[in-house]
Amino acid sequence: MREQLDERFPGSTLDPEVWFPWYLPHWSSRAESAATYDVRDGELHLTIPPDQPLWCSELHDEPLRVSCVQSGSAPGQQPFADGLVVREQHPPFRGYTPRYGRVEVRMRGVVDAGSMVAFWMSGIEDVPEHSGEICVAEIFGDAVRPGSAEVGMGVKAFRDPGLRQDFVAPRLDLDVARFHDYAVEWAPGSLAFRVDGAVVRTLDQAPGYPVQLMIGVFDFPARAGGREPGFVPELVVASVRGTPAVG
Repeated sequence: MREQLDERFPGSTLDPEVWFPWYLPHWSSRAESAATYDVRDGELHLTIPPDQPLWCSELHDEPLRVSCVQSGSAPGQQPFADGLVVREQHPPFRGYTPRYGRVEVRMRGVVDAGSMVAFWMSGIEDVPEHSGEICVAEIFGDAVRPGSAEVGMGVKAFRDPGLRQDFVAPRLDLDVARFHDYAVEWAPGSLAFRVDGAVVRTLDQAPGYPVQLMIGVFDFPARAGGREPGFVPELVVASVRGTPAVG
């Protein structure tokens, strides 16, 4: 199993041994959940063009479009409603699923009031309780101001009884459209969230099982009133680094 990651996006394609470019396809299909992306000049560009279809349109209450890459996947992960049934089976994928250590993504986003970008780490759900999430950066366009943005970070417990929900979105002095480093230092029972090297939050809890990385751009068409014609939400990722814990 891969213990560390130093992804700089060389060449013109994603590394299929690391990345799974479909967003939770078991609830819809690979065809309907495929990310729109381009790898060029050492960067991953995730976009949502105007003609990209809705994700899981018959089941998801709010219209949603997604371009997301994952470093792991398994059918049945991350149910968003009760009573869901897996529609498309595929083998479990484990590209990079760390347990403890430091993970950092260098990224920038182009968002408006109807879109968001996010980097989070979700439990692999080999059992339902292993479903907690470490959210490192969740940025909604309607919370972006010139020179600042609310950056969501913390723990989302979901079906893990050992975790408690602790998620906040402090306003930070940064330009989302420029590259910034969003990182978490993860140890047994503790998390430290950093932005551009500075500690922003610490928590005295943490998942104790492997997680998969989730990096994506989201579009909510119902919230996009007044959108500029031709606007395309985008997330640009320059690097993804994962270092195992020492000791």
